[in-house]
Amino acid sequence: MATKTQDPTAMLKEMMGAFPVDTKAMEDAFKTTATLNEKLSGVALEAAEKSTEISAKWAKDTLSKMADMSKAKAEPADYAKAMSEFASAQAEVASENMAAFAEIAKKVQMDTVELMMAAGKDLSEDATAAVKKATSDATAAAKKATAAAK
Repeated sequence: MATKTQDPTAMLKEMMGAFPVDTKAMEDAFKTTATLNEKLSGVALEAAEKSTEISAKWAKDTLSKMADMSKAKAEPADYAKAMSEFASAQAEVASENMAAFAEIAKKVQMDTVELMMAAGKDLSEDATAAVKKATSDATAAAKKATAAAK
């Protein structure tokens, strides 16, 4: 009776070949992630642009009001009045601008949550498809291995 020794390398190659890696699922997940990153960057850049516009307008308005305040006055009391008006106007403008910044932050938060939920759904669908395909491939490989063993 002759015993036949099996080549472990050949067995390993055969086993690895029976369970192929599905690179399409990995590519889809990568594309989904890249698209999400692009959209999140867009949200951040839009918010930065709007914030910069608000800041620039606020600075311009402040400088304009300071120019008015620094003009020579006929009476000493007019300086106090100009300072008081400037401070009052600045408080009002600050309140308006802070509300505008809050709106930008709120929009960023809403857009980000929306994007993350959509991405989670896409990634979940990608993962489900990959698992289904892997299960199908594994089942086919197991049937093939069982048939070959008989």
